Amino acid sequence: MSPLALAIVKLVIAAAPLAALARLARIYPGRRMVFAALVPALSTFALVATPAALWLVVVLDALVGAAVAVDLFTLPYRRDFSVERHTQRIASLRKRHPVTLTVSNQACRPRAVEVRDGVPHILHPAPAEFVEAIPARSRLTRDYVLRPGRRGAFRIEIVHLRATSRWKLWTRLLDYPCESTVHVYPDMKQLGQYALLARTNRLSLMGVRRTRRIGMDHEFERLRDYTPDDNYKHIDWRATARRQKLTVKDYQSSQSQRIVFLVDCGRMMTNEAAGLSLLDHALNAILMLGYVALRQGDSVGLLAFSDEIHGYIPPRGGMAQMNRFLHAAFDRFPRLVESRYDEAFRYLASHCRKRSLVVLITNVIDEVNSNQIERYLSNLVGRHLPLGVLLRDRRLFEAVEVEQPHGPMLFRAAAAAEILTWRHQVLADLAGKGVLALDVFPEEMTAPLINRYLEIKARHLL
Repeated sequence: MSPLALAIVKLVIAAAPLAALARLARIYPGRRMVFAALVPALSTFALVATPAALWLVVVLDALVGAAVAVDLFTLPYRRDFSVERHTQRIASLRKRHPVTLTVSNQACRPRAVEVRDGVPHILHPAPAEFVEAIPARSRLTRDYVLRPGRRGAFRIEIVHLRATSRWKLWTRLLDYPCESTVHVYPDMKQLGQYALLARTNRLSLMGVRRTRRIGMDHEFERLRDYTPDDNYKHIDWRATARRQKLTVKDYQSSQSQRIVFLVDCGRMMTNEAAGLSLLDHALNAILMLGYVALRQGDSVGLLAFSDEIHGYIPPRGGMAQMNRFLHAAFDRFPRLVESRYDEAFRYLASHCRKRSLVVLITNVIDEVNSNQIERYLSNLVGRHLPLGVLLRDRRLFEAVEVEQPHGPMLFRAAAAAEILTWRHQVLADLAGKGVLALDVFPEEMTAPLINRYLEIKARHLL
């Protein structure tokens, strides 16, 4: 038999048990085994020089085969490990979400393992995997973080372990069921930030400005420290004398007013800005404004629509309404369909008869949807107070801001300028028909929207 034929026969003989181990026990050759197998394989070609080298080939085959067989029995068994995962069920979109993995080595010898959690890629685990040596009969705890890139409910069902044999000739893959559910909601951590800044009178750090009241709200709310922006007529001199510190009275704004959000979930909201869809930015903003309005004592509601009505939450007060908002919004995604504004406003007219601030958050791309937005929002004037929030495309503004454009850039700038001029006319037409309008970039929408709401409250427009 020629050396080449002998090498092929040896390869076939070795491949059969390797395939069986991979299929039945998920045991695979390690990198060291590949290098070790090269020694007898290359020695086979020594037979070309002299047939007397056959004994050397046989000895090398026997030694490598024995080493491989002995090392195979040092692989860990499935019962040698146990895995636990600890994480909170609620996560916020694109915010750090900690996860703790605990791997227990129940064997009598130390083990080197590579651990990888079975997390969907869209949750962006960091680090995705880690390699650790676990001493005998001990426990390893490692933390990693998720940065969810999409809202929704995600199930993490398994933890993957890869263990090696003592001489690292073999690798074994082990899967351990470990079920956890993570619900990714719109950004909720901003709510806690707002509450903290509100308690310390530092809302300006979030871009929320104090709005001067037009007229007076006579319902007393609280006493607080004087600031230079306060009217001196509101100073409570008795409290000032008692506290030895200038103290002013805060009066409560009109309460029990209603806000209804109309959120477009159609094709207009599929574009992305700062890594999130326009719908994600809209949901983040309405959650924040809803939280602010509920703290003000108002009622908030939500109507999500595209080519059909996806969900409606009637306006209600109380912080329990925030839970209804979260459950209604966390698994809502934009769809590539044409939005039916007629159905949405007809549904609103039949289910919300009391005067409300109707906030429509959408995007304008062409004259067809801009005419619909203008028509249906203007029809609300008198019965409700309509506010149209139109989201900007930053690429248009970047195109017109290019200094001394030339060539293709000149045509891009001209086209972008024409679109922005048309957009400005749409906003002017809305204002001329008594519709409030807000023209903002999606990623900067939250603070201007809250400021417009506070302005409406201060001017008693609702």
